[in-house]
Formats: sequence, structure tokens, C-alpha cells
Amino acid sequence: MSKDLSNYRKSYEKQELLESNCPDNPMELFKDWFLNADASNAIEETNAMTIATIGNDGFPKSRVVLLKKYTEEGFVFYTNYTSEKGKAIEENKHICLSFFWPALEQQIIIKGTAEKLAANLSDGYFKSRPKGSKLGAWASPQSTVVSSKKELETQLTSLEKEYAEKEIPRPAHWGGYLIKPISLEFWQGRPNRMHDRIRYSLGKDFSWKLERLAP
Repeated sequence: MSKDLSNYRKSYEKQELLESNCPDNPMELFKDWFLNADASNAIEETNAMTIATIGNDGFPKSRVVLLKKYTEEGFVFYTNYTSEKGKAIEENKHICLSFFWPALEQQIIIKGTAEKLAANLSDGYFKSRPKGSKLGAWASPQSTVVSSKKELETQLTSLEKEYAEKEIPRPAHWGGYLIKPISLEFWQGRPNRMHDRIRYSLGKDFSWKLERLAP
């Protein structure tokens, strides 16, 4: 089975990205782009981002997770620390995040290093989650092989009974990561594949260097 996709083309013409419109701090530009995307009715999950890690088998792997917070320090998401991605981060803290908002013809590519959040911060977020999500964090041995879907459903049912009248604590194996960026690339689609690419790189003095990349 095959399908030729060579004629799949789109002309990007909605916006442009100029150095004169770029702030000194890339997190300010990220905030502007994110809020604009979040206000767009054409984007359902603005905070959906792809995270790429290098696995223990030497292969890169990417998957979509949800951004839960961004600050001047970086980007926060939560996961099972014993999952495939958690184990990969434990071995290699260098990761890549990317956002793609096709309705705006924009993407952002972020390189950075991951570090675990303080336990009290993970506790605070865990308490804010719906009960079902809390139980799911306990019920799922994320990334491991299971015998069947029924095994997971049985485990969830058992936990629902156990915590029917009790507060659900955060599992020690579940929590947040802070991704501290070392570079952010802002990509704006343009006609004739002459896309605007502006990259910020963090210097040794913690200042940001802005450069234009060829498309």
C-alpha cells in the first residue's frame, strides 16, 4: 500500500516575524504567542506539546503531553517518574519541547534540561486534580506491559473502593518536571517556504542571543 503525498502543499501567508518585534527575553514572546493561540477558536488544546527524549535503548522518542505552567524559569509538566519518559529523563536530562499551532502557521521548538519539581509543588498540583485523575495515577503502571485492559479497570475499581471516603495522596512515583530552556526557536510560516525562524540562545552570562535562521 502506498500513497504519493508530493502534491500536498500549503502557502503560509497569515503573519510574519521580524527581529524588530522580538523582545529581549524569549519568554515574553512565548507568552504573547501562547495567549494569542489560546484565544483562537481554531485551537482546542493550546497547551498540548510534544516532548522528545533519548531512551535507554539509544532511540529518540516523542509524545504529546500537556503543559501545566510556564514561568520565567521554564515549563512545567507532570508525569509518572517510573514511566518510559521518566526513566529516559533520569538518564539524560536534555530534552526538546515543541508546540505546533497550524491554524496560526506557528511552531515553537525549545531545547532545555529537566529537573524534578520540589515535592510540595507536586503535592499542590496533585490536590487540584479531579478524583478520577488522582486514582489513575495510582492505577496505571505507566509504560509497562499489562495482561489486558480489564486488569487496569479492576485495579481502578479496587482503588475507588479503597479511597471512597479517604483523601487520595500523591504517589511518590508521580510528580512534576521543570524544563529550563537553553534555546527557543520561533517559527512563522511564510510564502514560498521562506519561513521566518528566530532563535534565542542562552549565553554563559544568562543573557539571550537572538539570531535569524535560514528556512
